[in-house]
Amino acid sequence: MKSILITLLFLNTLLTTLNAQPRNTHYITNQSPLYAQPYTALPLGNIQPKGWLRKMLETQRDGLTGNLDSVYALVCGKNNGWLGGTGDSWERGPYWIDGLVPLAYILNDAKLKAKAQEWIEWSIKNQRPDGYFGPYPFDAKTMKPIKGTQQTMSEDWWPKMVMLKALQQYYMATQDKRVVTLMDKYFRYQLKMLPTVPLGKYTFWAEQRGGDNLQIVYWLYNITKEKYLLDLAEIIHKQSFNWTTILTNNTVRKMNPYPDLHCVNVAQGIKEPLIYYQQHPEAQYSYAVKEGLSALKDVHGFVNGMYGGDEQLHGNDPTQGSELCSAVELMYSFESVLPITGDVYYADYLEKIAFNVLPTQHDDKYTKKQYFQQVNQIEITDKGRNFADDREARLVFGTTTGYPCCVSNMHQGYPKFVQNLWYATADNGLAALVYSASIVKAKVASGIEVTFAEETNYPFSDQIKFIYQTNSKIQFPLHLRIPEWCTKPIIKVNGKEQTYNGEKIVILNRQWSENDEVTLQLPMEFRYSYWYEKSVGIERGPLVYALKIGEKWSEVKTNDYPDTFYEVTNTTPWNYGISKKYISADSMEVKVNETISDYPWNLENAPITVTAKGRIIPFWEKTMNSTGKIPFPSYPYNNLGTPLETLTLIPYGCTTLRIAQFPVVDAHQR
Repeated sequence: MKSILITLLFLNTLLTTLNAQPRNTHYITNQSPLYAQPYTALPLGNIQPKGWLRKMLETQRDGLTGNLDSVYALVCGKNNGWLGGTGDSWERGPYWIDGLVPLAYILNDAKLKAKAQEWIEWSIKNQRPDGYFGPYPFDAKTMKPIKGTQQTMSEDWWPKMVMLKALQQYYMATQDKRVVTLMDKYFRYQLKMLPTVPLGKYTFWAEQRGGDNLQIVYWLYNITKEKYLLDLAEIIHKQSFNWTTILTNNTVRKMNPYPDLHCVNVAQGIKEPLIYYQQHPEAQYSYAVKEGLSALKDVHGFVNGMYGGDEQLHGNDPTQGSELCSAVELMYSFESVLPITGDVYYADYLEKIAFNVLPTQHDDKYTKKQYFQQVNQIEITDKGRNFADDREARLVFGTTTGYPCCVSNMHQGYPKFVQNLWYATADNGLAALVYSASIVKAKVASGIEVTFAEETNYPFSDQIKFIYQTNSKIQFPLHLRIPEWCTKPIIKVNGKEQTYNGEKIVILNRQWSENDEVTLQLPMEFRYSYWYEKSVGIERGPLVYALKIGEKWSEVKTNDYPDTFYEVTNTTPWNYGISKKYISADSMEVKVNETISDYPWNLENAPITVTAKGRIIPFWEKTMNSTGKIPFPSYPYNNLGTPLETLTLIPYGCTTLRIAQFPVVDAHQR
């Protein structure tokens, strides 16, 4: 904890110094008195994904994201309250639009744009004169909206926060000034109403997720420079759940009983201290986020970067669930704080969730999803498990199975990941802080637009190539992230190796000429970490590795759900322990396919295999439809009577069933 505090005090000094430095002059960035952020988001659509990431967005287009209004018409169809109907008027419609807008504009898809535009237009055109926007409360008898009456739960602050995020993205793609007008009126309404109708008036969701509201207030301030927005920001912060204290006072580390904190609220709320930091750059706010993540890891954490939260926080047994909403919201939190801090820790963490957790929690066609996933997952069935909330078939692959927030909220994951591959910099350059094949267009230097292509099979390959594709010679800096897991990167410009002095952000400030080429090699070494009951996790580069288990998918139809869902059972053994003698890089063989599929995230297409040594543990059996308690490495387990076998591990993101936290055996095998 002391080392974290020292590091964050250093970052605090660094970021405060940045406040006196130049600010990006081409894009929406923090304006005084907000401190000068080191990195700034580019307009939506300026970054085009390639390779598997492009394929993933196209799969979303053809799957649930592009068709939720018909697949889930009961909620996201024409009768939704956010379209003026009498249906759902809370979070689910805005959740969908929050993912649909970036997908539509990244793919430049006219059909998807038109779908999103209906929701945008209704919100803009039906804003009340007092500034409120969104569905009105409905009369129970006439089912007609009651305008100008006292507020009811349908006017809860929380769902507006989600639609504000969607409107922000729409503006970043279109520059539609009506968005600024709507937000200005709405925030003046909030300033007037919050003293008597606080964030937590109707639900605790708005109170615990107030950082999302605060974030958009600062964004609008950077456009209009209206001082009242800074006053409003203070009110929103004070009325929000006190995450700064909760993340630092060991509440998250409490074990008996576990703290009554909802898993998705934690994923969203964890960014709030650093969002507020922009107005008050004090060490306590930057410290809180990393300390909170450290506490989550210590008591609830898994090797894949998630935490036990099958609704409430629920410890670190790898059979506990983690929610899909938690994954996409944790990604969004990291995407929010990375440009504020410039700290590669958040970029590394973002990649861990994006490359490991997210691909496993939906099917290959993006038509079904898992509400919960398990790190050690050996059976996906509609049966009971040791979850805090085990209703509605929360582990199976379905649409309406599980609480319906995830089928609405899952869509933001990959599109927003694309938006954060590249940033503009405070010194009017470009930064690649998160890696995937892509092309970026951005203004640099005095405002000249340039193009860089990023060619790579990362995260399956350790080499990334950047090619400058503009035919004019321009001087500007290119920032490149060196992950914390990489100790010996190799950087070359036009074949000439550059000096590396241990920086986490390498800055290449030079005059660029057409076809200049930067090669970044990030050698990936095995890393071993120990978790619940001294189970071992295996990582290499940004990827976690898990036991390859054969799968049998079965379609199931019951009267409990309107759609069919899929259960998955194992066809090969799962109850292996890793031999302690062979937990070393020298004992593991890595094979990378010469050709990487444009959809690598399944057993068939897994681009990398790793071999390891282990043994069956005969008494490690199934309990409550999950693995039994992980056998602790003690004397009775040293003579299992089972042969040493070669095990096949593949990237976690390519698995459906898996063991990713292994018992350790063979300490003194005779």
